[in-house]
Amino acid sequence: MGDENPTWGEKRMANELLPKLGIQVSPRTVRKYLPRRSPGRPSGDLRWPTFLRLQAHGIIACDVLVVVLAAFRLLYVFVIIEHGSRSVYCNVTAHPTACWTLQQLREAIGFEERYQYLLHNRDSIFAAHLDESVTRLGIQVLKSPPRVLKANSICERVVGTVRRGCLDWLIPIFESHLRSILKSWIPHYNSGRPHMAPDPGFPDPPPAFFDFGNARSRQRRDESYAVRTESILGGLRHEYSFAPVGA
Repeated sequence: MGDENPTWGEKRMANELLPKLGIQVSPRTVRKYLPRRSPGRPSGDLRWPTFLRLQAHGIIACDVLVVVLAAFRLLYVFVIIEHGSRSVYCNVTAHPTACWTLQQLREAIGFEERYQYLLHNRDSIFAAHLDESVTRLGIQVLKSPPRVLKANSICERVVGTVRRGCLDWLIPIFESHLRSILKSWIPHYNSGRPHMAPDPGFPDPPPAFFDFGNARSRQRRDESYAVRTESILGGLRHEYSFAPVGA
């Protein structure tokens, strides 16, 4: 796992082992068997503001990610994340307008009264009439202060994750290519990539999810199952799960 994912740290690997394979080991144990890493690697610990922590299940946040194509054309990825589940939705456009952004928010929010707050920055695409339309849906709009990235830290973090985990390693050729990349990576983020926030877990657990809460051993599993590796985006990322032997 360390050879296939050289950018992962010990905490990331420990979180990969527990919910998918049911192997509970501490990050210290993982670090013992890893090659020496360069100093200064971030620990990944998060400290959220009190309001965001208490209201997490009623908050959605959004931001815009700029992507440069191989021909130096600019495309814009509109990203929406649920604070409570960390589930991500995104779409791509070459011309981000307030009307287009409002349509994306309507599709993500739906007609169910699941959210209380929408958090976004002060970009020009978030026009006044957009905020008024969102307010009529029963959602209060919260604007982050100018130049305060920490106010929308969860969405800023997922934008960075999209870059570091996907787009920094691939060069989209054209718009449909970028859509194809995100179509493969976003389901991996929602269903195949363990998150530390759900302790650890997945925003949308995969159908063949194993619960190892009552297992007799934290390190050993039934020999009738083997670990299966699934490559994402040609081997850029990998997912691990159990499969019956011989399947």
